[in-house]
Parts: sequence; C-alpha cells; structure tokens
Amino acid sequence: MAFLKTQERSKERFSLLLLDLEEYYFEQHTAYHVKSGSKKERKARGSFKVCSRSVIFDPEDLEEPILKIPLRDCKKIEYVDKENNPFNEPRPSAISISCGQIIHIKESNVIAPFRNDRGAKTITFQLEVYSKTEDVVQTLLQLHRASCLEKLGDHTAMVAANLQSRLARSSFDKNCFESVAEKPHMECAVEMVMPLVCNPGHVCITDENLYFQPLNGYPEHVIQIKLHKVRRIYKRRHGLRPLGLEVFCTENDFCSDIYLKFYNTEDRDEVYYYIASSLENHMTEHTAESYMLQWQRGHLSNYQYLLHLNNLADRSCNDLSQYPVFPWVIADYTSAQLDMTNAATFRDLSKPIGALNKERLERLLARYKGMPEPRFMYGSHYSSPGYVLFYLVRVAPEHMLCLQNGRYDHPDRMFNSVGETWKNCLEGATDFKELIPEFYGNDSKFLENGLNLDLGRRQNGRLVGDVVLPAWASDARDFLQKQQAALESQYVSEHLHEWIDLVFGFKQRGSEAVAAHNVFHPLTYEGGVDCDSIEDTDERIAMLTQILEFGQTPTQLFTSPHPQRITPRFHNITRSSSINSPVSELSPASPSEDFSFEDLTEESRKWAWSNMGSLKSISSHKIHKEAVTGIAVTRDGASIFSTSQDSTLKMFSKELKDFQRSMSFSNMALSSCLMLPDAKTVVCSSWDNNVYFYSVPYGRRQDTLMGHDDAVSEMCWFDDRLYTASWDSTVKVWQCAPDPSTSTHRRSQFELLSELEHDAGVNTVGLSPAGTLLVSGCKDGTVTIWDTSSYETLQQVHCHTATIHHTAFSPDSRHVLSVGADSCMKVIDVQTGMVISSVTTEEEQRCFCWDGSSVLCGGQSGDLVLWDLISNTVIKRIPAHSGAVTAMWMNELCTAVITGGEDRQMIFWKVQT
Repeated sequence: MAFLKTQERSKERFSLLLLDLEEYYFEQHTAYHVKSGSKKERKARGSFKVCSRSVIFDPEDLEEPILKIPLRDCKKIEYVDKENNPFNEPRPSAISISCGQIIHIKESNVIAPFRNDRGAKTITFQLEVYSKTEDVVQTLLQLHRASCLEKLGDHTAMVAANLQSRLARSSFDKNCFESVAEKPHMECAVEMVMPLVCNPGHVCITDENLYFQPLNGYPEHVIQIKLHKVRRIYKRRHGLRPLGLEVFCTENDFCSDIYLKFYNTEDRDEVYYYIASSLENHMTEHTAESYMLQWQRGHLSNYQYLLHLNNLADRSCNDLSQYPVFPWVIADYTSAQLDMTNAATFRDLSKPIGALNKERLERLLARYKGMPEPRFMYGSHYSSPGYVLFYLVRVAPEHMLCLQNGRYDHPDRMFNSVGETWKNCLEGATDFKELIPEFYGNDSKFLENGLNLDLGRRQNGRLVGDVVLPAWASDARDFLQKQQAALESQYVSEHLHEWIDLVFGFKQRGSEAVAAHNVFHPLTYEGGVDCDSIEDTDERIAMLTQILEFGQTPTQLFTSPHPQRITPRFHNITRSSSINSPVSELSPASPSEDFSFEDLTEESRKWAWSNMGSLKSISSHKIHKEAVTGIAVTRDGASIFSTSQDSTLKMFSKELKDFQRSMSFSNMALSSCLMLPDAKTVVCSSWDNNVYFYSVPYGRRQDTLMGHDDAVSEMCWFDDRLYTASWDSTVKVWQCAPDPSTSTHRRSQFELLSELEHDAGVNTVGLSPAGTLLVSGCKDGTVTIWDTSSYETLQQVHCHTATIHHTAFSPDSRHVLSVGADSCMKVIDVQTGMVISSVTTEEEQRCFCWDGSSVLCGGQSGDLVLWDLISNTVIKRIPAHSGAVTAMWMNELCTAVITGGEDRQMIFWKVQT
C-alpha cells in the first residue's frame, strides 16, 4: 500500500507529517528538555528539531509526548548564557522559549488527535553540543520573524530564501557513492515529494545510480536507486508546474520508488533524458495509445490499464491532490449475493457520479443554467486529498491529522460503511467522489481498524471501527476479491472506455463535457489558471492552495472517443446500420469467410507467430529482370505466381523448383497479382491503367478490364467483387461474372458498382476477412475505412506524412495497420478512427503480414523485421534481400513465407518449430 511504502524507510516516531502543510524540517540536534520541578531539575533527552514554522522536541522516552511549539505562538526566544557561579552546580548555555501554546503529540506513544496545552509558559532546552546553541537561537529568531509577518507571501518568501541559502551552502556528499569508479553526471537541489510533505536535499546522478541526500538526514542519510533497475520514469506536473519527476523500478506497481520536485524545469528535463537515454536497452517509454493496444487485445487487465492511464495523466500516490482515480463499478450494496451476470449490478459507466441520480442532476442543472460564467455543474471534485484520506484514514491516520490540523473528521462523516458511502455519492448535494486503486488491490488493511485507533463515537452510539461491508462480502478480503472480479467482468470490460472518455478522454472538457454533464470548477482543469501570472503573492498562494486541496482533473490523454475492449461476447454483436459504429466486422469472421488466420485456434496462432522469428531460408530464385511487385499462390501451394516491374507475370513450380511460364500483357510494369478462389485465374494490375485476367488451365490472357485513368496500384477480391485502387485517386468496385454468351474461361461481364473517391492517388487497398470493410491508403498519408455494403466512409485518418505503402486489417477486423514512406507504422482502431499505436522504425517499411499483435515486415534495406506492437520492440531482424522488400505472402498456418524484392529475387522461407 502506497502510504505504508513511503513510511517504510523511517522507523522513527517523528514524522514529517507532524509539520504543518508546506512546512520544512531544516535541522536536528541532540538536546535535553529541562523540566524544573519543586525538588530537583529533571532532564529528558531527545531530538530538538528546527522547522520553518515550529520547534519540535522528540523525547527518547516513548511514553513522553512529542512537543511541538508553533513559532507564531512564541513571545520570546532567547539564548541563556552558561552559569559559572562556583557555589552552584555549573549550568550550560540553553535555549529559552516563552510561548502561549504547546502541542502534545503521540502521548503514551499512541496515534491520536493532538492535545493543545494553551497558556503562557516557558520551556528550556539544552543542546548536547553547547557550542551550537547560539547559532540555533539566531536561526530560530530569524524563522520567528518570518512567522510573525502579516502577509503569507512575505513569510513564504523569507522561508524560501532560508531554504535556498542552506541548499547553496551544502552539496551532495560523494563519499556516499557505491563505487569510487562511478562517474557523476550532474547534481542539483531538489525536494523529495511524499504524501502531503516535501523534503529538500540534493540529487546526484551518475552512470550507475540515482542518489538523493536529504538536507536534514531524514529519513536516512542517502537514498540510492540503481539505474539498471529503473523500468518507468514520468515527468510530473507538481503544484501546477512542470517540475516533477517520478521513478519506478516496477512495471505495474502504482507506487514509485522516488518522486522528486526540481526548482526549475531544465534540471528536471536533463535528469529525465539522461536516465531515459541510458535505459534504452531495457526500458520502453509507453504512450497512452500503446497501452491502449495492449489493453484492447487482452495483454493488460482493466486494473493495470487504469494504473497506466493514471500514471500518464500525472496521477501519483505521492501527490494526494493528484492521487490515482478509479471508478465505482458496482451499484448493488444491499443484496446478499452479487450477480455479475446482471447489468443492474453495475454502475452506468457512461455517466459521471453527479449524473447518476436524475433528480439530483436536475437540481444541479437548474443551478448551472442560472450561474454566471465560468459555469460549473459540481461544486466539489471526484478526487481530492480529503477524499483519499477519507478512504485511507485507518492505515494513514497521521496523514489525516496532518491535513486537518491534528484532528480526525467527525465520526458520522468518516468512512464507516461502503453502502452508506455509495448512497451518499448518489444522493449527497456535494458528494461526487470516485474510488482509489486500493479498492481493487489485495491489501484490506484500509478497511480494518487494525491500529485500534480511537476514531470517535457516532450519533447512534457505535464506535468507529472496521468499515461495514456489503452483505455479499464475507470479510474484507472477500470484498476486495469481488471488487477485482467486478472490475475485470464482462460488463465493465465492455463499458470501461465510456468512463475513460469522461476522466481521461474527449468528454473531459469542452462541449462534449457539457453534453455529458461532466463540468467541474475551472480551477480543477490543467491550464485553468496560471498561478505565476498572479502578481500578488498572497493571492497566488491562496489560489494554489485552493487548487491543490480542492482536487485536480487528470491530464487529458485522448481527444477522440476511446475504443471499446475486445471481449469474447463481441462474437454475438450484429450489424449496425450506423456508419459511425462499424460493429458489423468487430466480431471475428467465421473460418469460411477468412482464409488467412481465423481457421486457426487462438493457441495455434500465438504459437505460429511466437516462432516467426525462427525463419529459415529454403531457397532463393531470381526469375525477374526488375523488382517483384506481387506474389500469389495456389491453394495447394504447388504453383507460385509473381508480377514484376519488368511487365511480366511468371509462374514458378514449387515441385520443379523452377519457373514454368512467363506472360507479358503490356510494356508497362505490373503492380500486383492475386489468385481467385477458383484457383484457375490470376488477376494482375498494371501501370497501363488496366487489369488483366490470366487463365491458368489455358495459359493465356482471359480478359482485360480497362478501368482507370492512371496506374492500377493494387487489388483485392471477395465474393465475385473486385476492388481496384489507382493513382487516379479512386477505388472502383466491380461485379465480375462470367458472360453466359461465351465460353466461361474466355470472357467476363464487368459491372461498375461504385467509385470511391479520394483526395490523392491510392497506393494500397485491403479487405477485412469477412469482406464487409475496405481500407485504402493514399499518397498523401491518409487511411480511409469504407463500408462495402453502403460504400460510405466510416473513418478517415491522416496519420502518415508521406506515401502509404501497405495497409491491412487485423484478423479480428478491429484494427488497421499501415506503413509508409515516413518510416512509421500506425495502428488505427476501426470503431473510433483513433491511432492507438505509432511506431517509428529505423527504416522505411514496404510490406508486411500481421496477426494483430506481431508484425513481420519487409524494409527498405532488404531485411525482414519481426515487431511486437504490444511492447513496440523488435523481436528479430533477419537479413533477406539486397534491396527493398517489395512483396510478401504468408500461408494460412503461418508456417511458410515468400518474399520478393527490388533485387529481383523471390526467397522461400520456412518457420522453424
């Protein structure tokens, strides 16, 4: 659990949480609290801590309370010189503090609300090192003057100057390096950020480690993180400014190993890029889109995906004003059994909490309509420091006491019952809070009063103890297990994208937010106010404090609708007439409809692609005089046909290992070829604007289709329909049927069914496995997805900056992959048109085959490269051709591959088992 992890480093009773919010702990000295009794003077040994707003004495005797003296309550702080009277016992120099209040903390070593001992009193401390007494008094007098300033801004500026002076006079102790051979790269002043508190010090980064050394030596002299263990780093917005850097040594944990706040963005960025550049071999910088692709395809759970989105949106467990936010997903807290097959069990994830209750929403809308600009629907946020600690008070009581000036909340307002909290979120006038990750984790301590805290007594007479759980949960552990099951359930998997749209996506702000009843106070949004532009210091600090305590909306990650997750139930979705929701092909095609992938089981397909890196070259043949442009193979694999820029169609016999036929249709290049399902006809496209039909049994040209005004670039076929793409900026759809008046092998009737117009020449075209969707790629970098029944555009995405070489659907038809002359691979979600993965490759990729997660592509250099799109990494690079790979074919079982290149060769490959 996050709070426990951040406190593990220190076993002391003292904590930075004993300080006021935004207070600094500067230095500590071993000292004695001198107690004057009626008989004899007594001394209590402990640690005397100088802080920016208070003096704290932490006694060694754990039964004694920690004493906190606010500097603003001090009347006099003076240095008492040592007494050298020979007739009395020598008395060393001391610090005398006269004050109007002493705060007693952890009396009898029990975490409890602070006790304020008010009234005039004088307290004396003797430092163990007498020589430092006068210097400490001068420091206290300076901080006391700052605390007495009327303007908050003046006090803040004076404390900041004191802090910067201390940091400037000190530096990182290089004796702390793990090895004398380490090479330091840079060092600068920073603050380590923890929930509610910051601790100043110095960061030093070397070629081996990242070090943080606190100015005050708390919680330890130095914190070390080995760079080779770092797995993720994130730039953070802290206090609304780009100053934060968070480092993780784990892949999926939501609590980092260190969170640093720099004093300027340049230092932060230098450390970030140094770590990132040194970790390229074992750390991948993921984007929201790349995580989305992993989640969509089932490689990430809903829980993991939400954690990653929170991280990318500046949410951190070390910053309570930006703590990770998770949705309520269960709406039933009264039933004895939880029925996860019933949609009524779940919360409507398409609506924010404030819009779930219709009657309350109507009242809020009425107020909203009568409100002057800037208007907002909800007066409180769904995530704030107070809400986080509301849930976690039982495991983080000191954080709650810190936030609320040494007090717990009223017992009836505390987190007493899950059901009551949900009810209040539905009905309360100002309660719109969501959940936190702990509700879907494995640690149930936050639901149990394991520390036996005295949290008060409710009006009904009951003591506040463990959280009351729903009837369907046998205990706290069972509750979390059911919460986890609900989050990963079919219903939530199908609807989670709707909640993501509200919190991280396109419904977060603007007109879409208004339509979704998702409008919060302007100060909660990133960029809502520029605090640095407010000249009045007090006003700026007050504004910043309000923003931090009220809650902040996550950084917006998506500006278009988030795609839905691929789940098994999608097999039953029926065709939709809406052209904006192309769910007709969002379920996998049947085996009869798709002859490339879907005849395999999921297990065998994964096996085949996992072995794709073990390609072995069987033979190579140079049968053309120019670059190979197309490859087609008969169903039995016996004959291979290829086209080339040398204008010929050639037939190669696998058995004879030699080419048998050569046919030339014109004196211009042939651009592609395909084998019709009857295995008797090969269709070739040409730069001479024509399409040629070649009869395999008769060994001659069967027909010619003069269909375009410019070169025909590529073709595809489905169910007697031919789709031809051309540089004349069109894709034409033809109905091809034998002419009954002639011999069936000689002539066909060509009926033009549709002409799909584009803004630039079309370079590539492809069909989905079931033939209901068409994708085209243009020379201007635009990918267009069409509905083949209505010939209407479903999506148009300008995702490349140069010519698109090849584009194809994934086997489940949910995604389209495209490669272009800009050396980019793009994955587009068919349903939303969102680019959900973008990979920049080392070189231009010309052609590919893919299974939805892995891509075998041919590059400009002639190499074959196997990419894992889920991790955006190269699995294998295989030398192949001496020029660009220009054509590729793969069999149904993914066990054989044929490639053609600019080097005029065709290479036959076998997947090694």
